[in-house]
Amino acid sequence: MANREKFESVLEVLANEIQEDLSRRGAPSTIRDRVQQCLFANTKDGKLNRGLTVVDTGCTLLQRSPTPAEFQDLSILGWTVEMLQASYLVSDDIMDNSEYRRGKLCWYRQDGVGLAAINDASFLKSLLFSILKRHFYHHLEYTSIIELFNEASYRTELGQLADEYMAVKARGMDQMTAEAYSFIARNKTAFYSFYLPVALALHYLHLANESNLEQVKTIMLSMGEYFQVQDDYLDCFGDPSVIGKVGTDIEDHKCTWLIVRTLSLCSLEQRQVLDLSYGRQGTVHDTNVRTIFHDLRLERLYREYEDEKVYELQKEIDRVNERNGLKHVFQLVLDKISRRDK
Repeated sequence: MANREKFESVLEVLANEIQEDLSRRGAPSTIRDRVQQCLFANTKDGKLNRGLTVVDTGCTLLQRSPTPAEFQDLSILGWTVEMLQASYLVSDDIMDNSEYRRGKLCWYRQDGVGLAAINDASFLKSLLFSILKRHFYHHLEYTSIIELFNEASYRTELGQLADEYMAVKARGMDQMTAEAYSFIARNKTAFYSFYLPVALALHYLHLANESNLEQVKTIMLSMGEYFQVQDDYLDCFGDPSVIGKVGTDIEDHKCTWLIVRTLSLCSLEQRQVLDLSYGRQGTVHDTNVRTIFHDLRLERLYREYEDEKVYELQKEIDRVNERNGLKHVFQLVLDKISRRDK
């Protein structure tokens, strides 16, 4: 697995390059400092799973230790994924009116930021394309890498649109089906968090043939949907001191795995309570919904789902031919997320 410390040191290199570029463009020191503060605040304190997966995938597929130049390139690609992630988290926190992210106040709630965070989110995304051009313009797969990021952006924003559409309480819960949930999870989360990092490494190493990409898409999107189900469970049942935020999916009227399962199991009386309380703020409404979750034994159902999903994914991985190295990549990612608590 990639050395996290070495990976993090590459961000410092990129930050210096960004500062030099801004200086050449005549940006005042106050603006340069703000960009660096935004970059570090929204990337450094995360788990870095997406970025490290790019490096881990590359190292696994090489089947040898990467050269310093290869490690640097894979790490740069990894940080561009982390910047994309940071961009979406900043925007997502504003749309959800969230308070905390990774144990700290959300970026838009920090002193001197406010709704200027909307532009910060856009700029974080612009930075990654500037970095890709600076480092990979002459790479034979440069166009494919840019197209991959564009597709990831399109899918994530489409998934975010569906997620926010469902979150409007006035629209009710009839549209919160298993199919709608899968659409949101695979687009909003799975594509950029799971498919993108592995596909990037394949393109960098000139291994992105149709067969490899299709196999990656099939397994990683399924894994990403499982990851989103985990997030939904932890938002409700996780320890805020461990997950770094207080869950708000109930009061935000989110289309989650928990509410989709509840709607398929609840009685008419329970549905009436959900219609009244789901998506409304206040301890009474939160307790009403959680009581129904408890009565329907959703925690047990989640554990059963997780056991079944991990078994399913493991069977898929076991069937993968070991020749191209992807089997080891899939196993590495599954082992990272399986039965996580944060």
